[in-house]
Amino acid sequence: MGIVFGKTGVLEPPFQVLLTRGSSSSPTATTATVPVTTPYEIRNYGVRFACETIYNLDQQQGGRGGGSDGTGFRTLAGYIGVGTSPQNIASQGIAMTAPVVTSTATTTTTATNTRKGTSIAMTAPVVTTTHEHQNQKKMAFLLPQEYDSLDKIPKPTNPNVQIKQIPAAKGAVHTFSGWCDDTKAKSKARELVHQLQEDGVMGLEEEEVLKRFELWQFHPPFTIPMLRKNEVWIELSEDQVNDLLKKYMN
Repeated sequence: MGIVFGKTGVLEPPFQVLLTRGSSSSPTATTATVPVTTPYEIRNYGVRFACETIYNLDQQQGGRGGGSDGTGFRTLAGYIGVGTSPQNIASQGIAMTAPVVTSTATTTTTATNTRKGTSIAMTAPVVTTTHEHQNQKKMAFLLPQEYDSLDKIPKPTNPNVQIKQIPAAKGAVHTFSGWCDDTKAKSKARELVHQLQEDGVMGLEEEEVLKRFELWQFHPPFTIPMLRKNEVWIELSEDQVNDLLKKYMN
């Protein structure tokens, strides 16, 4: 019942909040008089690892949330073992310390290996981005913290799943609630771009940002809409972040 009422029960990647614009509830909130119409945080994330898949927009069938592709979500859920036997080859010596979503791990067979698939704890958020081909999108599940190197991560048995290292990054995050489809995500990203531009961030072009921003979704579709958590992320350069910190930190 928890996830219906907004509790995900899953882990989120750790981050450091460097600056908060638009809220007085945070210790990093600023007292600058410049009005903030789109609140945001500047966050610092370390290196992360994710499983990802690319899917066609014409496969859209519903999934993690409004507008998310069910095919992409099920593909990744299969890799970590949500609703099915884990579709991966467990490397020897991996000790699963994270909570296990599924209770059973069954044998997975490939042409050269027969090993037990490893269930991997579900993490949040689910990340969706636009792929270089206009009719495709990329979805990713961030992996738990104990998977901190490629040699610790079970190899997928599904060729449509890839394991990627996400470099450390700093960027702006705007949080909002409710259902979110592609149109709403772009609207929120556009609002964040405009706010950052008003705050003096140089070198941000709306058209370019709308091609590379990320939508982060934290809840399944049956969560009450007003309790659904979504975020849009725009990566910023070190200079852009430093300019904001100099201008707005007390």
